[in-house]
Amino acid sequence: MDEQDTRQFIFADLDLARRLERTEAHTNAEFVETRARLSPARGARWIEVAGAYAMFDGAASQLTQTFGLGLFEEVTGVEMDALESFFRERGAPVFHEVSPLASAGLLTLLNERGYQPVELTSVMYRPIGREADELPASRRNDKLTVRVIGEDEHELWARTATRGWSEFPEYADQIYELSLVGAKRASAASFMAELDGRAIATGGIGICEGVVLLAGASTIPEGRRQGAQLALLGSRLRFAAERGCDIAMMCAQPGSTSQRNAERHGFRIAYTRIKWRLA
Repeated sequence: MDEQDTRQFIFADLDLARRLERTEAHTNAEFVETRARLSPARGARWIEVAGAYAMFDGAASQLTQTFGLGLFEEVTGVEMDALESFFRERGAPVFHEVSPLASAGLLTLLNERGYQPVELTSVMYRPIGREADELPASRRNDKLTVRVIGEDEHELWARTATRGWSEFPEYADQIYELSLVGAKRASAASFMAELDGRAIATGGIGICEGVVLLAGASTIPEGRRQGAQLALLGSRLRFAAERGCDIAMMCAQPGSTSQRNAERHGFRIAYTRIKWRLA
């Protein structure tokens, strides 16, 4: 098997799960650190317990949870006590996103402590390389350009990302806030797609140990069906490959349009993750 073939076959095993979960945890930990720097009064903080990253970004934040529980070390009641105390002391609910490749004993422990499953997520991945990620010429839109934003464009990027979710006005403030803080992460690379010079779509990344997490995908309503997200995907994959990444990952709701689109572009499901909440 030559080098190209080796790159194309990455098995969905424990080693892969550890890489994927650590990348998402690392990216979110950077977000929490940025939040703590920009808004100290919020009390944002993260800790590591038994290899899992526990994030606090506010009691109602989607980032307030753990990643990687049971993947790196065995978890006992002692570690669970520490994690639960971390959230409860801050008035936050206790959430854990758990891969099915975590240690088998963790499910028993979660059930014994009164946790309930509340959400499923498809964790997807694909190998990347500069040659493999050239987009089909027939799908290109010559009027589109994609670039990494500058330091003075964080607010423009966040506003554009928020407009892409205009169907859900009740979440506008939260999406804008999350987008703005995410764009200000120390190692963030935030991408903008422009049509005839006008910002119409966004995409972000997080990189950790050769894995790139693709997130922040959003297109304003009047900019859809122009190929913006395809262009953003290709640009981000090439950007990551040039920096030594060999795997890209995305997360989506099972059976969603986002999952189908990812699968059309070479992603496959590594596993379905369960979010558990302490009742």
